[in-house]
Amino acid sequence: MILHVDMDAFYASIEQRDRPELRGRPVVVGGSEGRGVVTAASYEAREYGIHSAMPGSRAIKLCPHADFVRGRLDHYASVGRAVREIFHRFTPVVQPLSLDEAFLDVSGTIRLHGSPREIGLNIRETIRRELDLPASVGIAPLKFVAKIASDIGKPNGFVEVAADGVREFLDPLPVSRLWGVGKVGQTKLQRLGYRTIADLRVKDLDALKSQLGRWGEHLWNLANGIDRRQVVVDHLAKGIGHERTFAEDLSDIESLNAVVSYLSEQTARRLRRARRLASTITLKYRREDFQTFSRARKLSTPTDSTLEILQVAEELLLEMRSREPRSVRLLGISLGGLTDADAPKQLHLFGEETGENASSKVDTLSDQIASKLGKHSLYRASSHQWVDRKNTKPKS
Repeated sequence: MILHVDMDAFYASIEQRDRPELRGRPVVVGGSEGRGVVTAASYEAREYGIHSAMPGSRAIKLCPHADFVRGRLDHYASVGRAVREIFHRFTPVVQPLSLDEAFLDVSGTIRLHGSPREIGLNIRETIRRELDLPASVGIAPLKFVAKIASDIGKPNGFVEVAADGVREFLDPLPVSRLWGVGKVGQTKLQRLGYRTIADLRVKDLDALKSQLGRWGEHLWNLANGIDRRQVVVDHLAKGIGHERTFAEDLSDIESLNAVVSYLSEQTARRLRRARRLASTITLKYRREDFQTFSRARKLSTPTDSTLEILQVAEELLLEMRSREPRSVRLLGISLGGLTDADAPKQLHLFGEETGENASSKVDTLSDQIASKLGKHSLYRASSHQWVDRKNTKPKS
C-alpha cells in the first residue's frame, strides 16, 4: 500500500498557525491587497471562490474582508523540510513531489510501525502535534489512486482504498480526476461521451485507442486500476524528469523555450541532489490533439550541468517544432542513463575547461539558495516568462 500525504493549504495554514488571530478567517498569501497574484488561499478564502494564481484584484472583489499577507518562501521551505523529516521517521522510501506533498511506500516498515492505516494516522497526528498543521492522507495500492484519495478527503482528510475496492472507488468519479486530464482534455472526453471513470473503464480498449491514440490507452489503464509506477526516491531512480500540462495551449517559441528552461533547471537540480549523472536527455512533446512525441539525445559524457541539459533540450525543442508546428499542451524533460556522480570521471587533456567550471559554480550556488529559500528563489532569465506565467513570486 502506498501513502500520499498532502499538506492542506500549506502556505496559508502556516500563516494561520503563526498568527492565531488569522485562524478561522479568509487568508490570502500574495496578491498584495489587489496587486500581483494569489500564491495560496486558506479554505475559508476558497469558500468565496479565491484560488492560487488568481489576480489579487479579483480576490479582493470576491472577499473584501480577506486578510492578505506577504509570502515567506524561506519560512515555508523550512517547514517543508520539517514535514519531510517526519515522513522519513516512518519509511526511507519517500518520493517528494513538492514542499508540501509526497508519496511514501511503507511496505518495508509495517512490522516496525504497524499497518498502512496506522502509519498514515500516526503521520497525520505527528504533523499536527509537532508542527500544528493539518494534512490529508490517501492510502491505496496504486500511486494515482492514493493521490486522488488524499485530495477527496481534504481538508484534514483520511481516505483508505482497499486493494479490492479500487474499481468501486474510481467508477463514479469524473474523468478529470485521472492523471493527464486537464480542462481541455475533460472537454474533449465529455464531447465523446466520457464523463465518469467508469465510462472509460467499460470502453473497448481498441476503440478508445482509435479515438484518442496512446492517450486513450493511458486513460483506459488508469480507469481499470493499472498503474505500475512505484514510489522511487531520486537516488534509486532509473530516470528523473519533470513535465507540465498547460491550462492553455502554447504555440509561440518564446513561451515554449521558457518552459523548457524551467523544466531543465528543476530536473537538473533533482539530478544533483540525488548525486547522479545523466547520459540521455529526452524531450516529451504533446500536441493540442493529444498526439504525443519524444526526441532523445545521448551525450558523449554523462553530466549534471543545468546549462548542458538546457542547451540540448532547446535543440530538441527546435527539432520538434520544425516537425510538429501545431500548438502544444504538454512539455516534459527527462534524464536517463543515470550513473553515480561519485564514480571516477574522465579528465580533460588540459584540465577542466573554464566554462564548465563557471557553470558548475553557478549550479552549486543556485542549489544552495534553492535549498534554503525554495526552488523559485533563483532561476535563469530564460525561465522568467514561464515562472511569471505560473504566478510564482521569486525571492531574488
